[in-house]
Amino acid sequence: MSITFRKATIGGLALVGTSALLLAGCAAAPAAPTTTAKASNFIPCMVSDLGGFDDKSFNQLGFEGLTEAADKLGVKPITTQSDAETDYAPNIQGLVDQGCNLIVTVGFALSAATLEAAEKNPDVEFALIDDAADAAGATGEDGKATGDGKPDFPNTKPILFDTSQAAFLAGYAAASYTKTGTIGTFGGLPFPTVTIFMQGFADGAAYYNEQKGKDVKTIGLKTFTGGFEANDTAKTTATNLIDQGADVILPVGGPIFQSAGAAIEDSGKDVALLGADADVYDTFPKYDKLYFTSVLKGIKEGVAAVVADAAADKFDNTPYIGTLENNGVGIAPFHDYESKVSPDLQGELDAIKADIISGKIVVKSYLSGN
Repeated sequence: MSITFRKATIGGLALVGTSALLLAGCAAAPAAPTTTAKASNFIPCMVSDLGGFDDKSFNQLGFEGLTEAADKLGVKPITTQSDAETDYAPNIQGLVDQGCNLIVTVGFALSAATLEAAEKNPDVEFALIDDAADAAGATGEDGKATGDGKPDFPNTKPILFDTSQAAFLAGYAAASYTKTGTIGTFGGLPFPTVTIFMQGFADGAAYYNEQKGKDVKTIGLKTFTGGFEANDTAKTTATNLIDQGADVILPVGGPIFQSAGAAIEDSGKDVALLGADADVYDTFPKYDKLYFTSVLKGIKEGVAAVVADAAADKFDNTPYIGTLENNGVGIAPFHDYESKVSPDLQGELDAIKADIISGKIVVKSYLSGN
C-alpha cells in the first residue's frame, strides 16, 4: 500500500470523535429495528476470534453492536468465544445447529470457516467483520486481491473499514508530536485488515515529513507478534521498538495494546500509546495517561445495522465500507495529550481530513480502489 501526495491547504472540518462514529457504509441506510413476526423469532449470533469478547477493542465492539440491536428487537442473542483457531468451524456449526438466523463472525481469521458454513447453509445469513467474503480475496501483507473482491455467496455480507484514512491522520499527529524523530507500529498477524492501519500510519507520517521538511522515521512495519493475545511476546515487541527510540507506538491487534502499555510503564520512558478499533481511553483506562489517541472503527454501529436489516428481512451481501466521509472511521480525541500537542495540529488534521474526503489527498489501500 502506498499514498499519492497532493498539496493540502489548512482550514476545514471538525475531526471525527467517538460520539460521531456512525457507520453509513456503501449500502443503503440501515433499517430501524422492527417488531414484526419475523423479528420476534429472529436469533442473531456471533463468534469471536482469539481476542475474546472482553478484549476492550475489536471483539468487544462487535459484541456490543450485537447485544444493542438484540435489545432493541426484544430478542436474545447467542454468542460463543473462540479460544483456539480449531474452535472456529465447530463454533460456527454450533450456532447453525441452535437455529441462528444471522451469524456474525469477528475477524479475518474466521473467513475460511465462515465461507464454508455459508456454502453448506444457504438459508442462514452470515456477516463477516473485516473480510470481503471472497475466498480468493485480499491476502498477504500488501493486501493485494487475487479474486474479484466480491462476496462468494448471496448469504455472506462483509463489514469493512478503510482504516488507512484514519490511521493517516494518526500518523501525521504522531509525527508532529514525537521528540525522538522515531515512531513505531506492530501488529498481531499480517492480515490486510491489520496492515492497513500500520501502512496508513506510516503514510501519514511521510506526509507530515513532506509538508514540514522533516525526517520522522516509522519502524516496525514488518513486525508481528504471531497472534492477538496480550502476552509476553507483545510486550517484548513493544519494548524492542522503545529500545530503538520510538516514543509513539501504534499496536494493531485487539488486546496487544495492553502489553505495550505494560512495556512503556516498565521502560520508565516518555512514550505515547495509540489504540486501534475502540477509544481505549474509555474501554481500558488502566493506561489512560499513556494514550495519545485511537484509530477508530464503527464496528458496533456496523454490526447493529446489519442485525437490524437481517431482522427486517432486508439482508443483502452489499458490503458496508466505513470511511472518513461516512464517519465509519476516525480518530479519538487526544484526551490527556491535548495540552501537549501543537496548537496548530487540530486545524491541520481538519484540513487533511477534508482533503482526503474530497480526493485531493489520495490514501491508497486494498479497499480504496485507487
